[in-house]
Amino acid sequence: MRKAAITGYPLSHSKSPVIHGYWLKKYGLQGEYGVVEVAPETAIDFYENLSRNNLIGCNVTIPNKESAFKAAAQLDDAAKAIGAVNTLWLDENSTLNGSNTDALGFLGNLDQNAPGWDSQSGDNCGKKAVVLGAGGAARAIIWALLQRGFKEIHIINRTAKRAEELADHFGRNIFITLWENREKELHNCQLLVNTTSLGMKGQPNLELSLDNLSKSAVVTDIVYAPLMTDLLKSAQDRGNTVVDGLGMLLHQAVPGFEQWFGVKPEVTAELRQLVIEQMES
Repeated sequence: MRKAAITGYPLSHSKSPVIHGYWLKKYGLQGEYGVVEVAPETAIDFYENLSRNNLIGCNVTIPNKESAFKAAAQLDDAAKAIGAVNTLWLDENSTLNGSNTDALGFLGNLDQNAPGWDSQSGDNCGKKAVVLGAGGAARAIIWALLQRGFKEIHIINRTAKRAEELADHFGRNIFITLWENREKELHNCQLLVNTTSLGMKGQPNLELSLDNLSKSAVVTDIVYAPLMTDLLKSAQDRGNTVVDGLGMLLHQAVPGFEQWFGVKPEVTAELRQLVIEQMES
């Protein structure tokens, strides 16, 4: 029996078992996907000894993504560039491989729900993106946007130092805008991404006027509780294409499942609805 799991600490609200359990059943596969809480102080040892813990691989969530990065013997390009791992698997030689699939999840979500989002169109003067926030998710998303040829990526964070660290890490094409100037920077923006917790259930709202944003721009929020944040509602009301954050969660799960169980699963409307029902229960 091939076994994988979501790992991190704490894990009471993880939707990963719902997603992978759905795929295992849909494709008629013999396998299990469980929940294993791994305290940060034991994380590196745990990941370096996955087989001892009866796992062929796992997902990694906060606060263990950097520990998984250190534990992996082989890293893919995304993990190397992002500096964190959210997916681990043992290959046929029992070598521990690490990947960061957040970037692929972000791209897959937009490709599915806003086809053509990364092409120049309308009154946008170029491939310009504005990214709100400078945490781990922002790092993955910036890497993803660079892969799609964005020439101008503006990081806007409440703490300038975090944004500066990302700009130093990725180099050219990355620009820093002060938080108080966030609304001015929306001019000629093709894609607006919120990677902060602002707007999440239980968190303060994201205060942002969209008056300077082109109506041809795409707006996405990695928050998925609630599905339609105030940012997405405001953008939709003025005619922008909007993409919620749930699809990123679903799409980032695909590569790991394929590595562990040998089948590349499909993100479907049925799966999305199942996760939404679990969120509301």
